[in-house]
Amino acid sequence: MNMATPSSPGPDERAYHHGDLRRSLIAAALQLVEEEGLEAVSVREVARRVGVSPGAPFRHFENRTALLTAVAEEAQDRLLQAVDDAQRPCASDDPLAAFRAIGEGFLRWAFANAAHFQVVSTRAMIDYDSPGLRDRNDRLRATMRALMEAAAAQGRLRPGDLDAYVLGLRALVLGWRECMLTVNLPVGAVYRKAPWKTALPCWINSCRPFERDQVGRGPCSS
Repeated sequence: MNMATPSSPGPDERAYHHGDLRRSLIAAALQLVEEEGLEAVSVREVARRVGVSPGAPFRHFENRTALLTAVAEEAQDRLLQAVDDAQRPCASDDPLAAFRAIGEGFLRWAFANAAHFQVVSTRAMIDYDSPGLRDRNDRLRATMRALMEAAAAQGRLRPGDLDAYVLGLRALVLGWRECMLTVNLPVGAVYRKAPWKTALPCWINSCRPFERDQVGRGPCSS
């Protein structure tokens, strides 16, 4: 009588059987970025960390760029959620407050998710024009543009190119977070730890029309 027990499935089979290999590969790639940096990511190393054969990931990702693009898409999903959460408390009749909230949500997310931010902001390592990333970027840009249009219609915005306001906020947020990652700026603790309480309000106030009694005062004046 044959008493041999059936062999248990290997790691590749278990992952595919449960349908979670793609998810596991994305998580392992993100962890690798957190621990060793973006340049350390390779499909082979990610496969080793997940416990599958070197060829297994290629069923889901044809190369490293495709894998990191999937990480970037996850990052964008979480960013959009953070932005939505930040906007929710804003009064529906104050589009400029909602616009500021987008910047605040973006900054808070970027500071709390350094690895995701590094992936999504390094265009040379991802397919930035992929349909998934393009759709997510377009949705955020359209939301910001609509808020600027509403603020202009209410007379809450200084005359100017609305797309330039959208670009300006994105540049401020991305630039500030990048500086905190790579440059030792001689700024105070409040600026370093919570720029949404300092630099962001100054920029938003500079977008507002100047009243007569504000002549001679800077946008950061109280």
